[in-house]
Amino acid sequence: MIGADVSRVPLEDLYQEVILDHNRRPRNYKILEGATAEIHAYNPLCGDDYHVYLKVRDGSIEDVAFQGKGCAISKSSASMMTTKVKGRQKKEVLELKRKFIDLVTKDASEESQDATLGSLKIFEGVKKFPIRVKCATMVWHALEEALEKAS
Repeated sequence: MIGADVSRVPLEDLYQEVILDHNRRPRNYKILEGATAEIHAYNPLCGDDYHVYLKVRDGSIEDVAFQGKGCAISKSSASMMTTKVKGRQKKEVLELKRKFIDLVTKDASEESQDATLGSLKIFEGVKKFPIRVKCATMVWHALEEALEKAS
């Protein structure tokens, strides 16, 4: 894929490559020292097991990180989530979380057209595989729980 003419790459392949890249090189994958909240999320059906860490100051996510293990969908979702929410206000993050959940769970979601989701739109195809929806959404639910705990 590196060096490929992206205009000739099928969209599904490009999306898959982004997910695989975040799985191989997850962003913000660490224990966050001085976190104001930490939530453990575990899916016993597939074994996805993550800790989500937040540092919240004045209602804004100053820093966010995660650590653990899971499938490519769960790890890339966590990685992309951390890059999208860092520096945002709690209210804005909760709205982004709602839009993401709608994107992967609802048919013909208007969220698929929402520019605020940006690269997160690559997860829209997850709704075709209901068993994988929890893989994509588990860390987002943990994020919301961590925000409540940090407030």
